[in-house]
Amino acid sequence: METAMIFVAAALMIGFGALGTAIGFGLLGGRLLEGSARQPELAPMLQGKMFLIAGLLDAVPMIGVGLGLYLMFAVA
Repeated sequence: METAMIFVAAALMIGFGALGTAIGFGLLGGRLLEGSARQPELAPMLQGKMFLIAGLLDAVPMIGVGLGLYLMFAVA
């Protein structure tokens, strides 16, 4: 029973990390389009900042995957 709970915890950790990242990317892309539509001359600067934030935002599910794999293989 304890092993099953560890697997459920790892699956939830990976799933919620991916869900949060998907929501974050959606908001980020929408704000980029909104900002580029309002001030087209700032679009290259906004796009550069968007890629920087997207890289940082992408680290969240990778950390969740790492912790989930640790739980599944080392703890269980």
